[in-house]
Amino acid sequence: MVSMKNNLLPFLAFLVIFVFISFCEAKEFVVDGKANSWKIPSSPDEFNKWAEKTRFQIGDYLVLKYDPNSDSVLQVNEEDYKNCNKANPFKSYQDGETKILLDKSGPFFFISGANGHCEKGQKLEVKVLSPQHSSKAHSPALAPTPATHTPVEILPPAPAPVSGSSGIKFGIIGSFIAILGSFIVLA
Repeated sequence: MVSMKNNLLPFLAFLVIFVFISFCEAKEFVVDGKANSWKIPSSPDEFNKWAEKTRFQIGDYLVLKYDPNSDSVLQVNEEDYKNCNKANPFKSYQDGETKILLDKSGPFFFISGANGHCEKGQKLEVKVLSPQHSSKAHSPALAPTPATHTPVEILPPAPAPVSGSSGIKFGIIGSFIAILGSFIVLA
């Protein structure tokens, strides 16, 4: 019986480390959870309804997929977002599969670079949770960046991610690791 416990301990330790590392990585969120989804939506607020159901954390990535021959993604300030002003973007993306690091808490604003698309609802506001509302294991510590957006007000907890996300919340993983750790100690 003792030799079985000794053989089991390294395996369980490896399992705990593997699970911990696997779920501490940043998540990638494909906008609206679909391929080629960055286009004029069927309803004007479709993208923002999707974003409101998703918990974005510092270190996550937003992925926008579109035809680079007919569209682009512009990261803008809140005023330009509201007015669909394409003249002064912070950043412009035209690669067809844009992957944007959400590197700080607060709102991020995106509009289409194609003429008339933003006015038809092809725009997105993403709110990234502050570090105190994020799992420390999921949100790597990043150097502070100059504020380019207005601070986001503290929001109540959002529901768990739905389509277009990957991974499991750290709370579940933490519980699993604690249970396995207790087992290892007792063994």
